[in-house]
Amino acid sequence: MGTNMNRAKTRTGRRRALRTLAALATGAVAPLSTIRPALALIPDSARANARPRMMTDLIGTNGWAGSAADIEAWQAMGISWGRGTVGPGQPDRPGEPMRIDRTSSAFDHDLPSALLRNERNGIGSLLLLGYTPRWNASVPGDSNSAPVDVDVWKKYVDAVVRKYSAPPYNLRYFQIWNEAAGKLSGGLPQATFWHGPNFSQDEKRSKPYERAMQDYVERIHIPAARIIRSYRAYVVYGGWPDQGGLDNYHRWLEYRSPELKERMLDWVDYIDTHYLPVSDMETLYQQYVKNGPARGIWQTEIGNEYMKDPHYLPRYFFDFAVWALGREWDDPNKYLSMIYHWDGYEPFRLTHPGPPERTYNVSGRSLVVLRQTVGGHLASFSKPVQGGPGVAANALLSGTDLVMQVSSNAGWQNIAIGGLQALRSRAVQVDFIDAVSGEKSAAGSVASSWDNDLLNVRFKVPDQVNGAGNNPPKHLAYLVVRRVTQGVA
Repeated sequence: MGTNMNRAKTRTGRRRALRTLAALATGAVAPLSTIRPALALIPDSARANARPRMMTDLIGTNGWAGSAADIEAWQAMGISWGRGTVGPGQPDRPGEPMRIDRTSSAFDHDLPSALLRNERNGIGSLLLLGYTPRWNASVPGDSNSAPVDVDVWKKYVDAVVRKYSAPPYNLRYFQIWNEAAGKLSGGLPQATFWHGPNFSQDEKRSKPYERAMQDYVERIHIPAARIIRSYRAYVVYGGWPDQGGLDNYHRWLEYRSPELKERMLDWVDYIDTHYLPVSDMETLYQQYVKNGPARGIWQTEIGNEYMKDPHYLPRYFFDFAVWALGREWDDPNKYLSMIYHWDGYEPFRLTHPGPPERTYNVSGRSLVVLRQTVGGHLASFSKPVQGGPGVAANALLSGTDLVMQVSSNAGWQNIAIGGLQALRSRAVQVDFIDAVSGEKSAAGSVASSWDNDLLNVRFKVPDQVNGAGNNPPKHLAYLVVRRVTQGVA
């Protein structure tokens, strides 16, 4: 079992604690749970002819599944992508054989077997290309600095993409570096993974890296992107850090190299950020995806200590799906977010590796519930949904169900839904499902009635809400409207 690197968020910056991606752990897991959506609502005609999208299209994680049991856990949680390192390249000296068959923080796990396991199980794989061998580092001994000899970097990239874009791996997505940036809006003079002159481990002594953007574009990004595209594969940006500031990100993307006379943006297929809320994706979509040149928006790291809030992941992915459905989600790989990390000993990780066997933590269980509840083909629901006092709601169509994610106070609450007039002649079933535990409320806790053209739903929120750590405490649940045959309970 590899080392699981914790990314502790502190006032002085969580990234000082992280130096690479986490490895994986193996173990047994509970069997995959499934549900069959009830016969219910029909999507808008415009969406009926669109290629179907799934909630699972949006969900990835950092690390790899190490066994069949791990794959089963991933599928139960709806995880359809993994992300990991590839190397070690030529770590010790120039001219040594190129090694690109290992992964994890210490390069102590076999990469080909992990990729083939993903391929067999329909899971996508993203390889992170990095970093500089210490013997070739422009900051002596610092693997997070630019290479002295760029050809060494190019040989590593070419070896990786040439091997893994070909059968039997057939990878098409490669990420260049990780969180390269200059002076961060969060206060750090240099980014954690991109160092230049005047860098010091002591932040008080470190000074800004004046050529950070130019060196990254000219010595790392564009040389690697040219190789990736030469193999007809896609370039994923290296994950812009949340402390970097979006204004700075725009500047980096649009930077035109005076030496190469090209913009970095024109060598990016997927815009990528880390740890941002869904709302921050809108400006990136409008500026770089809606009319190109980028193909989509990914976040290759989300979660971490944010997952101490049991509502974080279900709210994030539900909001992400609603947002994506309104943003030309015409390719299943257009939008994606990867959780950091699916496995570990901290109680907020998705699973605990054991011993004696792997178990789901609260965050992992919430993903199982999300997959079970929102398991159908997705479509937008554009009709009005109005929550009563103390109720916030977001809605979409999943298969033939209308699913509303509601955040509310304890006690009896109300929500009114428009646009369902076609259901008035049929019996309507409404379920109230705890978004964290998956428990369905007892009979008598949900009631529905018609008020002209509005379907009113009255539901009882338990006194002990599942977001007790929130301020103020709220309960997160799903209201699912299903259409059932007359006389069927």
